[in-house]
Amino acid sequence: MKKLLYVLTLSLSIINPAFSAPPSNFTDAKVIAKQKIYLDQASSSMGELYCGCKWTWVGKSGGRIDAESCGLQARKQENRAERTEWEHIVPAWTFGHQRQCWQSGGREHCVKDDPVFRVMEADLFNLYPSVGEVNGDRSNFNYGMAAGVAPQYGQCKTKVDFDQRAAEPRDEVKGLVARTTFYMFDRYKLNMSRQQQQLLMAWDKQFPATAWELERDKRITAVMGHSNPFVTGQRTWALGYKPVGDGVVSALPQKVSRSDAKPQVGISNAHGVVIGNRNSRLYHLPVGCPSYDNVSPKNQISFASESEALSAGYRKAGNCK
Repeated sequence: MKKLLYVLTLSLSIINPAFSAPPSNFTDAKVIAKQKIYLDQASSSMGELYCGCKWTWVGKSGGRIDAESCGLQARKQENRAERTEWEHIVPAWTFGHQRQCWQSGGREHCVKDDPVFRVMEADLFNLYPSVGEVNGDRSNFNYGMAAGVAPQYGQCKTKVDFDQRAAEPRDEVKGLVARTTFYMFDRYKLNMSRQQQQLLMAWDKQFPATAWELERDKRITAVMGHSNPFVTGQRTWALGYKPVGDGVVSALPQKVSRSDAKPQVGISNAHGVVIGNRNSRLYHLPVGCPSYDNVSPKNQISFASESEALSAGYRKAGNCK
């Protein structure tokens, strides 16, 4: 009887929207994600994001990885490989740079002065428990194919291509990763390269939503008050898709300091990461530069701003408007 009551209480705590409210910051989001979304998933067959490992909850939102459950072996950082961390499927670095707050003082400035960044950082759709070392190795890399990379974490199928700055997750979550990325870029009106769109569209088609992804969407919807429309089928990403921006509730406050009171000649405030071409030594902006999406991934180098690209010896491509 006691066991039955426990199961009923656990189920209600996970799925009942009456007990839920959207998190207001990343710290709260991790606790809510544990309690409302993943509490019963630590020992499930799906496992954590990148390796499918089971784990044991520790503290308010932490966990210890069961390496034997997934054949995990540490690449270099044994301590970090033993714990779970909360992975932002779309990295905070990525949306922080596109919001432009990161360039003005890093993550701390984004959290302090950009309300949209705080919402994005705490968005439950974008959070998933993961092996700490793989989370760290993935860093802020885009998703990509790492066909030439040998296994790095024992039997874990996720691979990180450090040379190409790309991470290829295991097949079981490629569809989930794609649809989560579509959601974040759509909801917060971000710019996505043509190559990234094409890859994620292929994953979306090849790996349709699983029963767990649909259940995960329902649980998060109960907390956030809205679903991921790319999971429910309400929206479909096509090449050149124009993000809606449902979650952009305010613009980034503009603070004028002595250093930027006078605009620098030739320095743009275009949103998005500046992409440089190592071969041509030219850089391209996400807006106004036709070749932005055409730089080969192996030749790409990212800059936070035009001034950073110029300081590195790059010049703006001649076909930029």
